[in-house]
Amino acid sequence: MKDHLIRATAFDGQVRAYAIQSTDIVEEARRRHDVWATTSAALGRTLTIGSMMGAMMKGDDKMTIKVEGDGPAGAIIVDAASNGNVRGYIQNPHIDFDSNEHGKLDVKRAVGTSGSISVVKDLGLKDYFTGQVPIVSGEIAEDFTYYFANSEQVPSAVGAGVLVDTDYTIMAAGGFIIQMLPGATDETIGEIERRLSEMKPVSTLVKEGKTPEELLNTILSSDNVNVLDSLPVEFECHCSRERIETAIASLGDEEIDKMIEEDGGAEATCHFCNEVYQLTADDLRDLQSTSESRE
Repeated sequence: MKDHLIRATAFDGQVRAYAIQSTDIVEEARRRHDVWATTSAALGRTLTIGSMMGAMMKGDDKMTIKVEGDGPAGAIIVDAASNGNVRGYIQNPHIDFDSNEHGKLDVKRAVGTSGSISVVKDLGLKDYFTGQVPIVSGEIAEDFTYYFANSEQVPSAVGAGVLVDTDYTIMAAGGFIIQMLPGATDETIGEIERRLSEMKPVSTLVKEGKTPEELLNTILSSDNVNVLDSLPVEFECHCSRERIETAIASLGDEEIDKMIEEDGGAEATCHFCNEVYQLTADDLRDLQSTSESRE
């Protein structure tokens, strides 16, 4: 089954809910960046949550998420669009540890337990919306639960999981965001809390074949869920050779001449997708000629 996310309401409009299968997204990021097991879990959880947060926006809105802890994995950067598509990377992908005391990948140790999560939203206005909160656990999902409550003042339950195979490939990934809307009753909140405490890890449910729809049914009960729509989602980068050429051309003739003389060309790598673009000396001269003809 291909990756997709769903948007839903529940309990007669008391709850807004999102759920996602993100296995292919996380595997694509792992493959492109050669990410090891523990860092795959950290990056994968952030990509999973980022996709759902992107789907909360409208039109051409977009956001950038930065998780910057004091652990050896370094910063995690994720871009998300309103269609749920994401791209992202982790600063130090080759970090791995033995399982923690619960037999899980030790994401907290890789990310760190102090630092910050920041979310910058480009809503097409003059100023960007920026929210920032401290990291409270380093487990990612708990940190975003804290973010929603404190930066956006929306009581939420966030879950995200990544299951990594022995060869580092991604077996399963997925997540959910449950948000209480104004008017949510104590009874509704208590019912959701009870169900969350009893459910299996989300990565286990995805591995067992549970769809995003079935994830929400598990958390909220099928009688309460009203699915609004379903979106196909994927790892999508916006880099291109044309963008790289435009960026190099903007450096000016003197800098391009230096590239030709010293390096015999140019090479650029996209941080987000790790795609490598190579330009020969002739390519660079063509850029200069094109720039001159436009002047």
